[in-house]
Amino acid sequence: VQLQASGGGLVQTGGSLRLSCAVSGRTFGLYGMGWYRQASGKEREFVAATNWSGTSTYYGESVKGRSTISRDNAENAKNTVYLQMNSLKPEDSAIYYCAATLSREYDVPGENDLWGQGTLVTVSS
Repeated sequence: VQLQASGGGLVQTGGSLRLSCAVSGRTFGLYGMGWYRQASGKEREFVAATNWSGTSTYYGESVKGRSTISRDNAENAKNTVYLQMNSLKPEDSAIYYCAATLSREYDVPGENDLWGQGTLVTVSS
């Protein structure tokens, strides 16, 4: 099973992007899904997460109010999770990673959960 992130790119300050993360392979055993980001020279930072049903959402302080996480669990949607980011700032530039929890006990993915490759977001000033 793999997580495939996409949707990154170059955008101007104030612009928007929608990141996607699709699950390839089995989806059984995956629960919460979320996003982290890591800018060059900085530590990885929590961005957003949602529970299995999408009814609970969590946001990092740096993106709260500007971003929305959602997911589509329909069979043909590959349990895709989306991160809509608006009013982007240069400090939002980073590699964005998606992750999924391997336990139903918590919604926010951690170090020992399933991680995908990153997608690069660059916000120009």
